[in-house]
Amino acid sequence: MFLKIGIAIVLFVILSEIGLAVYFVRRTLLRTQTNIERTLDMAGTSWEEYIPQIQNDREWLWQQEHELLTILSDDGLKLSGNLFPVKNARGTVICLHGYTSNSVRDYTSLAKYYLENNFQLLLVDHRAHGESEGKYIGFGILERHDSLRWIEYLNERLGNEHKILVHGTSMGAATTLMLTGQKLPGNVCGVVADCGFTSPWDVFKSVLKNTYHLPAFPLLHLTSLIARVIAGYDYTECSATEEVKKSTVPILLIHGSADTFVPAYMCEEIYKNCPDGEMQIIEGAGHAESFYKNPQLYKEKLQEHFAKCGL
Repeated sequence: MFLKIGIAIVLFVILSEIGLAVYFVRRTLLRTQTNIERTLDMAGTSWEEYIPQIQNDREWLWQQEHELLTILSDDGLKLSGNLFPVKNARGTVICLHGYTSNSVRDYTSLAKYYLENNFQLLLVDHRAHGESEGKYIGFGILERHDSLRWIEYLNERLGNEHKILVHGTSMGAATTLMLTGQKLPGNVCGVVADCGFTSPWDVFKSVLKNTYHLPAFPLLHLTSLIARVIAGYDYTECSATEEVKKSTVPILLIHGSADTFVPAYMCEEIYKNCPDGEMQIIEGAGHAESFYKNPQLYKEKLQEHFAKCGL
């Protein structure tokens, strides 16, 4: 009697954990189940005071000359981006947006700043985001390969002498940092990573603890396994912390001290492993808020980084 009850309880717990794992995978990886409003709520940054500036900058941005581009990923997905050409540009900046967002949402004021400083821009929609195809989000692990394809496309179009800078925000920052571990063409002269996480495993562990008040084991292990089965990767496959060790380009890390979605300690951990890196913590800035919270300091750091990258 007691044995049967014990077995029933164990089976119930196991099935409950599996069901919860499937639920979390669907909410986080599956394009059709994710949405920007939920992500913004979890990130906790208050954007109200910046909305007028963002709207004005977005309106200005899309009045500039631009061209819709598409390429194919290594696994056959059509990836979309918009190129904003500039004559006699200092270089081209590839902008990589955050989780459940798109290039238009994440790069408005920053895009305006880059264009006004004589940089061409390539605003990319990650796989399973915006106008790009894809069913599953890769949290940088899959997107780093897509980013390399965009670099190769630019080199075919503009030539290998044209300098390229990669600037990523949030998941785009993690993608950017993971990208540095790959063999990059010599004209990629540097990267900027704003509020990037150390790895998908680490950021999910943090969210489970701080948002859902749940332990990592066994839920995170199960979700990682399910991601491997359905999306072709698991959360431990790649980490920004390890990939930056292989970097051959200057890295500028920016993070807000008040970021509760991707804690600032992740930035510090990444920085310790950068062969050629600089870190700037923006006091009082929440997730992805640094450029708006202290634009003067942010721009100063960018200008210093441009000089370091030979731009």
